[in-house]
Amino acid sequence: MGPERISEAEHAVMEVLWDRGTLSAADVCDEICDNRGWSLPTVKTLLSRLVQKQAISARPDGRRFLYSALMARSEYVGGESRRLVDRLFGGKAASLVAHLAESEALSENDLAEIEALLKELKQ
Repeated sequence: MGPERISEAEHAVMEVLWDRGTLSAADVCDEICDNRGWSLPTVKTLLSRLVQKQAISARPDGRRFLYSALMARSEYVGGESRRLVDRLFGGKAASLVAHLAESEALSENDLAEIEALLKELKQ
């Protein structure tokens, strides 16, 4: 079934690991602490939670740990997308697209891309 749901803060840590690969807690903090107003202990707490949720691995490296994503970004996006469609649109992806189109959240370019994707999926 995959890891438990991850919070928005945990997701920010995952993005760093997906973008940069294997890192120490200090490396992760260097990437996001200033922008988010976090400290190194905050990052370590988030990393620990992600290890418990089996979203990342931790391996000893001297006196520190190195963290790596166990879940691919595409796996996470797919799961979150499915949950969104299930929760808000009764499991019907077409209802999501209709809502976006009706609320003018889709540009002509977006619509063209969706149309091309649908043609590709039909083949």
